[in-house]
Amino acid sequence: MSARHPELAGRVAVVTGGAKGIGRGIAERFAREGMRVVLADIDVDGMAEAVDALGEHGDGHLGVATDVGRPDDVDRLFDAVVDTYGTVDVLVNNAAHLERRRPLDQHDELLRLQLAVNIEGPYRCSQAAARLMATGQGGSIVNISSVGALRAHHRGLPYDITKGAINAMTMAMAVDLGEHGIRVNAIAPGVTHTWRTDRMVGTDRYRATASRIPLRRFGTVGDIAAAAAFLASDDASYITGQILAVDGGISTQLSPPGPGALEPEPQLPPDGPTPPERNDLI
Repeated sequence: MSARHPELAGRVAVVTGGAKGIGRGIAERFAREGMRVVLADIDVDGMAEAVDALGEHGDGHLGVATDVGRPDDVDRLFDAVVDTYGTVDVLVNNAAHLERRRPLDQHDELLRLQLAVNIEGPYRCSQAAARLMATGQGGSIVNISSVGALRAHHRGLPYDITKGAINAMTMAMAVDLGEHGIRVNAIAPGVTHTWRTDRMVGTDRYRATASRIPLRRFGTVGDIAAAAAFLASDDASYITGQILAVDGGISTQLSPPGPGALEPEPQLPPDGPTPPERNDLI
């Protein structure tokens, strides 16, 4: 996709979790827009490869080995940003731990890990970025949430809890940072094709999952990246505190299509018989 937002050229963006998947897609879109991109990731080799790939769209990109769940790493990340560029204009909080369990499973360690990476990390990164943005011309913070924060996954803990917190953080920070010209929004992706789903392509499971999405396909990293570029751009200058679902419509539906879908209630004439009780309605 060609550049769509020329005003982004030359601005500095930090993308956490930028070595692969959605984060890398956003970083590539930002680089195509002419931005200088800082990738932060625990995957040092993947991050180095991604930074090299960004060079196709211009110079000035940087990779910083970062575990956002460690406060010292977050401090080091933004020290590197200041030392290299002096400021930051856009922050994308994408890094997250994605594993999900059921409520009665034993997952104390997973809970501690996801609280650190999925909540505390974005919180600290947002604080650090906002302090820099507030001394300049403002900026844009884009959090990557999930449709799991809007409508729960079956087997979705503690991940869905952390993404619900991201939505709340988005709105709270938007209110407090607006006076500094800092906009805070979130993107809630639905089922998105990344390297994690490569092995599913062509399988019955892949086709069945796609068939239950209103647009009948998985999302792409380009879909998410386009939304991130828009929210970072001046076209979104009056948008803040919003959760944008980029999900093919999956979060809007009560009953997905396919086997087991709910049938419409029978149409009865006025004063007709009471329909039988149904136990399949949500």
